[in-house]
Amino acid sequence: MIITEIKKGDKIKSNQLGVETSAVVMESIKQGKGFKKILLVDVKGSEIGLFDETGSIYTRQITKVFRDNNWLQVEHLPTKFNELNFEL
Repeated sequence: MIITEIKKGDKIKSNQLGVETSAVVMESIKQGKGFKKILLVDVKGSEIGLFDETGSIYTRQITKVFRDNNWLQVEHLPTKFNELNFEL
């Protein structure tokens, strides 16, 4: 799954706390004609002995998305056009 397919309300796994934890996306990744690099999520820190809190994370910290009763790996897009490695 590509990172740009994430929607508001999706369940995700992210590694911003050092270990993979669950979270729920609170806003859409789409912003005008582009995509956000930082998302607001509700992190379930109680899974690892911390508090559940809402906060912002970088999209590159998202590792999996829950769709169709499966955890799907997330593919991250390059941030700059010259990182796409096109051959002309």
